[in-house]
Parts: sequence; structure tokens; C-alpha cells
Amino acid sequence: MRNRVSRQLAIRKIISSNEIHSQEELLVKLHEDGYDLTQATLSRDLKMLKVAKVPSGNQGYRYVVPEGMNNEIRTSGSEVNFLADGFRDLNFSGNLAVMRTRPGYASSIAAVLDNAEPYEILGSIAGDDTILLVMREGVTPRDLKNGLILIMPKLQEKIGK
Repeated sequence: MRNRVSRQLAIRKIISSNEIHSQEELLVKLHEDGYDLTQATLSRDLKMLKVAKVPSGNQGYRYVVPEGMNNEIRTSGSEVNFLADGFRDLNFSGNLAVMRTRPGYASSIAAVLDNAEPYEILGSIAGDDTILLVMREGVTPRDLKNGLILIMPKLQEKIGK
């Protein structure tokens, strides 16, 4: 069984590249891609990803991923990957996370994170090579890592499990 982050990335990709009109249609596509999940799990994933339904002409409604959560479309994928290349490490203390980057990358990475408005992060402060992330109450380090990977998928290679 594939993990939640991988599944949610697949959901984002399917919705961004296809016109999906129902959860059933999305479930079929996910099953074709090798994801075995229930409608309840899909419903939770759609809520977490803040997926919305918008009018789609004569075909009723279709699913869309909010712009802030869809950085690969709004900015080129290579730009997001370039920023992920600037990531060095991530450390935690209570509800604070300190992300260290290569010099000059922190403000750009923080801007991408702020623009995505992930639930896990209340706010960020960026310097030249360090970002202070304030996590919401109840958010675990694993939750934050998963949220960061959803925004910048290339981080999955760099953030330890």
C-alpha cells in the first residue's frame, strides 16, 4: 500500500491534468495508478488538499486544486525543484521547526510555502539561509514533513522519514 503523501500527490496530479467530475471517477483513476483506497479515505484526502468543485459548463461540476496548493502549475516544476535543491535540513523544538537552506534560498522557499498556505504552518520568518516555521497546535513533525512534501515533492528525497 502506498503512503498518504504519495497518494495525495497522485490526487493533485490527476485533478490538475484531467477534468474529474466525481469521487467515483477519481477513485477509478487512482485504482488504475495502483492506489487502493476507500471513498472515505478519498474524501478525507480531498478535504486535506482543499480540493473544490467548480462549475464545468454542461457537465455539472469538476474538481480543482486551489492555486496555492498547485505550485507545479503556477510556477514551473523546475523552479520548485530548484528551490528544493536549496534545502539542507529540518529540525524541531516544540511547535517550532527550523529549516536550513543554502545561502540565498530561504526567502524564496519561504515565499513558496507562504503562498501554498499549508494547514500545518501558522507562519514563517526567513533569513538568508534559515526559515523559522511556527506549527499549529497538535501538528506533529511528521505532519509538517508531509505538508512540505505536498508543496515541494522533490523534498521527499531529502526529508528523512
